[in-house]
Amino acid sequence: MLNDIRSGRIAAPEFLQGLIDTLTQRGRAVLGIKPDRDAGEDRDLELLGEALLSRRGEASGVAIAQSLLAAFERAAEPQRLKFLSSLADRFGPDRRAIELAIAAYQRKEGGDGARLEALHAVAEPRRQELIRRLNLAPGGTSSLVRMREVLLSLLREHPELEAVDDDFVHLFSSWFNRGFLVLRPIDWTTSANILEKIIRYEAVHAIQDWDDLRNRLEPPDRRCYAFFHPQLVDEPLIFVEVALTKEIPGAIGPLLDKSRQAIAAREATTAVFYSISNTQKGLAGVSFGNFLIKQVVQDLARELPNLKTFVTLSPVPGFAGWVRRELKSEASAAIDDDTRQAMAAIDEGGDIAQAKDAITALAAYYFLKAKLPSGKPVDPVARFHLGNGARLERLNFLGDASAKGMKQSYGLMVNYLYALEHIEANHEAFAEAGTVMASDKVKKALRAKLSSRDLVLSPHTNSQRKISS
Repeated sequence: MLNDIRSGRIAAPEFLQGLIDTLTQRGRAVLGIKPDRDAGEDRDLELLGEALLSRRGEASGVAIAQSLLAAFERAAEPQRLKFLSSLADRFGPDRRAIELAIAAYQRKEGGDGARLEALHAVAEPRRQELIRRLNLAPGGTSSLVRMREVLLSLLREHPELEAVDDDFVHLFSSWFNRGFLVLRPIDWTTSANILEKIIRYEAVHAIQDWDDLRNRLEPPDRRCYAFFHPQLVDEPLIFVEVALTKEIPGAIGPLLDKSRQAIAAREATTAVFYSISNTQKGLAGVSFGNFLIKQVVQDLARELPNLKTFVTLSPVPGFAGWVRRELKSEASAAIDDDTRQAMAAIDEGGDIAQAKDAITALAAYYFLKAKLPSGKPVDPVARFHLGNGARLERLNFLGDASAKGMKQSYGLMVNYLYALEHIEANHEAFAEAGTVMASDKVKKALRAKLSSRDLVLSPHTNSQRKISS
């Protein structure tokens, strides 16, 4: 077989997968586990976990890991909850071992380095090693991502599982760091398997059909890029859709219009990131978007030197909800009498165009003044792009006149500008002091009488599967 690999008749990934399958089969034989029995028999997940941690043999370990993951996939919610709860307590840190290690450290038994290492070793929850061993099974990474998706669905009603989730995030952040991610362009010639997932996972501007997808991928003034991981070969982790234009757009409709006239890529001066979608719920909280945006900017700048401007056209999914909450508050610093009257007219069926000044002023306040207790902007999309080093460039009234756009933001969309020479300085200002970098035009939209004090809001914001470019 090694000769076949050297000659190119067998690809290395195929060889590795075959090796893993062979180990699994041998492990099953050692343990007396039959595949057909596994498929129809519910196995005790906790006991399988203990068995996996106790094994030293690689073949048997892989077999047990595969059996546990398969059993979890088949299990009903009560059994899944029971196993995840066991990760929180049964597979947590060994408290007695920690106490002994602390006592040894305090008695100064051995060198400082050795004592600290011993304390660190026993302080790590057993579940971390269990998750690592589960990852050795064929398809283990994908199964663990799905397991965390189940975990996230249970967190609200079972906050005791938060420590387990922290460990998943800790491990995933290592396994899915930038060094392992591969940026690949997606175009109309990409395999149908991946294109179907682009349609399914698009979370910002829904793709209606294959013609709609073709309109976003095939023309010369359109681009799409995705990050992939070696263990999830045909699963894009996050993807961004890009329009090449001659100016900064203020509305999404013309960009998605199937009847629009495409331009040659060399004629474009502006790259517009109009949709960014995370695809794996189980990887929520593991950041890819900042790397994706910056690398795509660099790649496009190299490919097309004529591009001078890099911006987003971003929705503002929480804006309308925030406005409604502020209107209910008599003490709101964001609402004056004129604004309240203008917004009341909209609720009564009036022409929204009459409320343009009020909505624009509210939007300026929302981005520049509305803060979380942490001091960061309340808007999650703003936190993402400002944290990446972008600048809030423009507020676009009725940028999205669709039913969804009107419901979530009164049609408001915004542009974030990625100026290559200022990205790092903007990022530092935001990270260190929470400074919102914004254009003079945005700042002027903030009415003087509404800018006297900051508004601190609750940290409870809607969790978005999408990043919403």
